[in-house]
Amino acid sequence: MAADNTVTPGSAISPTTLSSTQRGSVKPHFPTPEVLMSGTVETAIDIRPFQVEIPEEELAELGRRIKATRWPSKELVADRSQGVQLATLQELARYWTTEYDWRKCEARLNALPQFTTEIDGVDIHFIHVRSRHENALPLIMTHGWPGSVIELLETVGPLTDPTAHGGRTEDAFDLVLPSLPGYGFSGEPAEVGWDLGRTAQAWAELMGRLGYTRYVAQGGDLGAIVSDVMGRQAPEGLVGIHMNLLVTTLGAPTPPPGDTEEERAALDAINTFTTSGFGYFLEQSTRPQTIGYALLDSPVALAAWLADHDTDSYYKISRAFLDDEPSGNLTRDNILDNITLYWLTGTGASAARWYWELGRAQALAAGQAPPEVSLPVGFTTFPGEIFRAPRSWVESSYPNLTYFNEVDKGGHFAAWEEPELFAAELRAAFSSLR
Repeated sequence: MAADNTVTPGSAISPTTLSSTQRGSVKPHFPTPEVLMSGTVETAIDIRPFQVEIPEEELAELGRRIKATRWPSKELVADRSQGVQLATLQELARYWTTEYDWRKCEARLNALPQFTTEIDGVDIHFIHVRSRHENALPLIMTHGWPGSVIELLETVGPLTDPTAHGGRTEDAFDLVLPSLPGYGFSGEPAEVGWDLGRTAQAWAELMGRLGYTRYVAQGGDLGAIVSDVMGRQAPEGLVGIHMNLLVTTLGAPTPPPGDTEEERAALDAINTFTTSGFGYFLEQSTRPQTIGYALLDSPVALAAWLADHDTDSYYKISRAFLDDEPSGNLTRDNILDNITLYWLTGTGASAARWYWELGRAQALAAGQAPPEVSLPVGFTTFPGEIFRAPRSWVESSYPNLTYFNEVDKGGHFAAWEEPELFAAELRAAFSSLR
């Protein structure tokens, strides 16, 4: 796969060194060249090449902490109703310390063109892969929680080089994968206010800096919220959005209609999630700092917290470790790549604060109708999602729905679990916008 390590127009690469970043008690080293700026380019709009190089002592300390874990007794039920099960987490910890190799993930990341740029006072990390095919459609794709750019890596090939993955030359995308503020290798906001609206504006700024005057956006989980808001803000150049979680319905003050069997099933799934699977959301939206102490101090606590999301994903993760039966690309190594990234960057607390910002923004906007999305909207329903969004609900939320499809496999982490199917959905969803 060809990739163009393009930086901001007017900038050139020089062989100087980018200073390393410190997060909490860890000090990952990111030795990369800086951008040598011309007199007309200001520091704030530099785009700096980026590489990951974690010191060996940080990995040794991670292993020591895992082995020093104080384990609770076994849960008193046969399912996940009391939380992440002891057998699952102990096997995860065993594999983490005996067979897992972070350096493989590091090499995967460093094989891709990575950059950082300061936007509104925060350094934003992103992967930027230009397709080798002409007239590729620029696409900015946003991860969610408890994910990171790790969950999107397997889509890079199918999206940027479709002819190698069953697609056509005209299906190609130029791909931009940013890390949300406070996640992964992006900087942590030093002030409140980095909510979904500010992030959406930052993504529009990022695409402009990369020279894209016409592009599309996609997201699931928190990324679906960012993409939804980008559609409502309608920045210049954005021509369409695609999502795989109906964020307008989940947590809506007024329940959507339940007139059909499909709608009633979706309402039941939402009720199950909000009554028995909502603990992480409540804690992070109200007390992110409190859980942050555990997430920064214990890698096993971090792993448990990240694994305890939705029922479908949890059992798939559990089977991957206990039975070595991964669901699609949701393998033991890929799961631990994501968890290890959170640990090494020390971003458990800063990522959790995003939910606090979300709750704060929703409270401030209470009673105010958001702008309509007038741009073309695509939506894909994956069967293992928190709830299967009926087409009627999607059309009610997005009257300008131009693409809708229900696929037969995949869950909440659709891009991670089924990257080829996910990429095919994006090709179809955005085909009319090329």
